Amino acid sequence: MSIRTALVIGGGIAGPVTATALHKAGIEARVYEAYPGPAYNIGSALGFAPNGLAALDIVGLGDALRKAALPMTNTVMSLGHKQIAAPAPATLEPLHVVDRSALHEVLHDGAVAAGVPFEYGKKLVGVDEHGDGVTARFADGSSATADLLIGADGIKSKVRALIDPKAPTAEYLGMLGFGAYTECSFEVPPQTMVFAYGKNAYYLYWSLPDGRVGWGVNLPHKQYMSLTEAQRVPAEQWLRILRETYGDDVPGGELARNTTPEELVSVGALHIMPPVPTWYRGRLVLVGDSVHAPSNSTGQGASLAIESGIQLARCLRDFDDPATAFAAYERIRRPRVEKIAARGAKISHSKTMGPVMRRMMPVLMPAMAKLMKMEETMTREQSYTIDWDAPVDVRAELARS
Repeated sequence: MSIRTALVIGGGIAGPVTATALHKAGIEARVYEAYPGPAYNIGSALGFAPNGLAALDIVGLGDALRKAALPMTNTVMSLGHKQIAAPAPATLEPLHVVDRSALHEVLHDGAVAAGVPFEYGKKLVGVDEHGDGVTARFADGSSATADLLIGADGIKSKVRALIDPKAPTAEYLGMLGFGAYTECSFEVPPQTMVFAYGKNAYYLYWSLPDGRVGWGVNLPHKQYMSLTEAQRVPAEQWLRILRETYGDDVPGGELARNTTPEELVSVGALHIMPPVPTWYRGRLVLVGDSVHAPSNSTGQGASLAIESGIQLARCLRDFDDPATAFAAYERIRRPRVEKIAARGAKISHSKTMGPVMRRMMPVLMPAMAKLMKMEETMTREQSYTIDWDAPVDVRAELARS
């Protein structure tokens, strides 16, 4: 059976890239998004790894992302008064920082230019599988039919629950995310990202070309709050909490004091996706955060989602039977994403450590980095590339990952 059409549920990061790759593979794909329009002006900045850029190059969007992002040629761990240069693979592109809304714009506009249709206000409520395809049913009463359906609908994936009602849900990391671009008298070297373990909580900051400083916050918070719930709290209230939490840190205290309510962006709860036992069933399959959402500590969330979308498209291109294609896709992707997720989980636990461990971090961190072979690990993760033109060979793919 030849696979000719696909419904892609979700217009965030994985959805547009997967649909673009499917078009490149000769499969007609249409994206269905629950929100009323493109995800512009949503979210804060995120890190983009070299392997993600290499994957975007395959669908012709790498240069557009590079233009919208800032390269960080230096990364530093800040532990109290001590700073340690973080290992970075010398042969690869640097980490890039990109505003989430700019990333969405690059991926959406690139998909549209490639011929991918988008439909908005389409909240998935159910699916019906039949002999020659699958039909998606939406909350507005409409429906759509294709050969298969791809769930790119994020950590709260409806498609994941349809594939397996017992599937795990995303785990709350005990932290809320915030971001802002603001003024700071503390000099941050150009193209430098600093990962800072403050007195009470973790944060990161980086220089901007216009002299401002971007900063991201991982605020410990026992109560889970979704993005919508966090945004209901007045920004002034969050700023009071941030100033109390980071007030003794340099430059965290100044960043918190200088950030205005208009500059503060709430991200809501930070999550990690535990291993998902079932990636596909019948004509339904998962991609991106719906099936693997590592901690933001890895800097790999968006990059892994993009890789998976392209690898899924390759498998659907090379195997006529959906079950065979889905099985090959899972075998290729599961080991890589779960290994990176496990590493990120360890780092996330360090962000919420107690005061005693926080004081010990300057002593322990260099030894831990050496023990974990961080430079070797980062090189292996970030040098991953996809050979689009080669036929899918699962054994070869596993050997490379």
